[in-house]
Amino acid sequence: MLTGNKGEWSETYALFKLLGDTKLYSGDANLNRVETIFYPIIKILREQTCGDVGYEIQGGEIVVKTNGAPDLVMQVEMFARQAAILFDKIKTTSGSSFSIPEVEQFMTAVHCNSIAHKSSSKSDIRIVIHDTRINQATELGFSIKSQLGGDSTLFNANKRKTNFVYRVDGVAFDQQEIARINGIDPKVGKIKKRIEEITQLGGQLNFHSIEGCVLHNNLTLIDSLLPQILGEMIKNYFSSEHSSTQALTRLIHDRNPLEFDMRNGHAFYEYKVKHFLTDSALGMTGSKVWNGMYDVTGGYLIVRDNGDVLCYHIYNRNQFEDYLFSNTKLDTPSSTRHEFGSLYEADGQLYFALNLQVRFT
Repeated sequence: MLTGNKGEWSETYALFKLLGDTKLYSGDANLNRVETIFYPIIKILREQTCGDVGYEIQGGEIVVKTNGAPDLVMQVEMFARQAAILFDKIKTTSGSSFSIPEVEQFMTAVHCNSIAHKSSSKSDIRIVIHDTRINQATELGFSIKSQLGGDSTLFNANKRKTNFVYRVDGVAFDQQEIARINGIDPKVGKIKKRIEEITQLGGQLNFHSIEGCVLHNNLTLIDSLLPQILGEMIKNYFSSEHSSTQALTRLIHDRNPLEFDMRNGHAFYEYKVKHFLTDSALGMTGSKVWNGMYDVTGGYLIVRDNGDVLCYHIYNRNQFEDYLFSNTKLDTPSSTRHEFGSLYEADGQLYFALNLQVRFT
């Protein structure tokens, strides 16, 4: 019996829902379906244990093929019906992992023998659409994100590789004082409380470096000033009430710590942050060298809590960037696991590390 969490079951739901709809609808920055922008689906491809399985839409029927050989034909309505059952069960079932026996027989029949894509690639599903811009079929890889489970991550923390290091200037703490501050440990917000204590004693956190040289160079490849910009955003996240990417970007825009020339109204910070979010969405991580080649060639599919599956296509780059910018936030991973949030001394200088993780709202 297949088991999975809500996010994993959402991948199978997306497959059945799209085959039942036979088209891929675009979404706007507020996660509303745009009725006038859609892409006709020609075929959906998934890797299964039995090989590459293709679901080709031919009129009102779907031809299921394994490694290119036709196996069976199903009516489109069958996939729409199974999608409705799946959606209801995902919405109403509790628990971290569960089975949905009501759909397993159908899944077996159509060679869907895994509920989620298992791969190091960010692409969860490949879809061949009819691209009206160039009037030909185009195969694109999409990452699937679901609103039916917990908030999914856009950029994952990766232990010390994603730590941003800050010099602590303006104070000189002895070992006893360092231990006292590191011992501040309320049930909620211990890192924020430690930063508050450092600040009240006259200390200032100034961005110094990123522990992981791969992440530093990945960010520099996107934009040479991204390490400093994200360093300012992370510091503000841990020392203010703001968490949304949009609010934190607006905050550093107003303070302008990098002293950009704002006289003509250039949105320097927003532009650069959007590029970071987009490249993170399409393949850039904190642990692998980023060469600018996208793992996700199509964009994102969002499984909405109302059952819609919406497409944010990189062809519509502005819309895709606006969606990411409006629907992400900075998050606090485990400080113990990722080794950050404490004062430490190196070569006579005090430092404090914070960690970068971005999650969907």
